[in-house]
Amino acid sequence: MHELKFGLTAASQCSYLAKQQEQLVFLLPEQPVDAVLYQQLLQLNFRRSGDQVYTPYCAACKACQSVRINPAAVKYSRSQRRILNRANNKEWRYQLTAAPSVDYFPLFSDYINHKHRDGSMYPPSRDQLNAMMQCSWLKVHFLEQYYQQQLVAVTVVDETKDAYSAVYTFFHRSAGSFSPGILAILYLLQCAARDNKQWLYLGYQIDRCQKMAYKAGFLPQQRFINGEWCSFG
Repeated sequence: MHELKFGLTAASQCSYLAKQQEQLVFLLPEQPVDAVLYQQLLQLNFRRSGDQVYTPYCAACKACQSVRINPAAVKYSRSQRRILNRANNKEWRYQLTAAPSVDYFPLFSDYINHKHRDGSMYPPSRDQLNAMMQCSWLKVHFLEQYYQQQLVAVTVVDETKDAYSAVYTFFHRSAGSFSPGILAILYLLQCAARDNKQWLYLGYQIDRCQKMAYKAGFLPQQRFINGEWCSFG
């Protein structure tokens, strides 16, 4: 990896933990980035938003731990198998596509309004969605889930040579009982195994954030802690 230059954001209210301040280290935007470099940065706890690459750098907190799963080694729990079997027995299907089949914003907007009115993404905007969906130097895919021929869930997925990386999932409120967030991971694990990817990255796990608790249920997994990948399960 060639010498890189980074910046540091000012401290602000953490989006996930009350009474915590957050800061981000980000790659300065004038530097060239490609999928090869990003794959190296993924291995060092970085993520992307739009074309910008960042990692948490909080003085008093180390709660954000990047999670990755080897699709060849994962062992589904009984609960995960039930969720998958229930979807398989219904009129449920998925596809991983290189371009959106429809305008995602109405689905995204309904999701934010319904699930995250208390979060930093409220009120929803097209700029927020576009920042996830668009990247000038990386392949971005979309995992679409359908129920009775209706699009009910979308996951934005980054691709590098060795990995898929789940960026964000949003879904229709009527689909919540089918656990589309968990289904998205199960389907992406199938896609990663099919496409010979070594890893599926799930973003950050914060143990004290209940909204992220579902990620801990996928085992075995690795988490980036204190500068190294540690195995769980």
